[in-house]
Amino acid sequence: MRNSIKENYNSLAVPKMMEAFSLKNKMQVPRIEKVVVNVGIGKYLKDGNAIKEINDSLRIITGQKPVANKARQSIAGFKIREGLEVGISVTLRGQRQWDFLERLVGAAIPRIRDFQGIKISAIDASGNLNIGFREHTVFPEIFPESIKYIFSFQVTVVTNAKNREKGEALFRFLNFPIVKNNN
Repeated sequence: MRNSIKENYNSLAVPKMMEAFSLKNKMQVPRIEKVVVNVGIGKYLKDGNAIKEINDSLRIITGQKPVANKARQSIAGFKIREGLEVGISVTLRGQRQWDFLERLVGAAIPRIRDFQGIKISAIDASGNLNIGFREHTVFPEIFPESIKYIFSFQVTVVTNAKNREKGEALFRFLNFPIVKNNN
């Protein structure tokens, strides 16, 4: 049986990262602080049914109620007014984040068509991982026959790693499918 991501972190990643980066205390080892799932609803602004379906699908995928994000400023070129709802997001912490990551790595990512691996460039300078999904139907909780609107979304895995090198090592030890190079 495969170990969960949380078990891998505690039993495998912590000792190996302490050794690799010569850390003296296990509290110095980078860890995942939260997972943020974000959907831009710009093209569905005038369609209330689409926004409701996106909300429901995001609730099913994450197991938590989504929050609407409002525009901070008006942008005439995009027909956006200040205070208009332009996005929906969910921030996962604790056990829910670990459960979501388990489904992400174990079920959703393998279902992506023509998937070649996560590029190293998806890890930013602070060690956070950003993955974009073109379709939300890659999650097994979503039944493609029952949905009317297919939307894309972004998953950001926020760590307390100080740099890209430590973040990359953390994700590799947690069995994220990161490719060796960006060719």
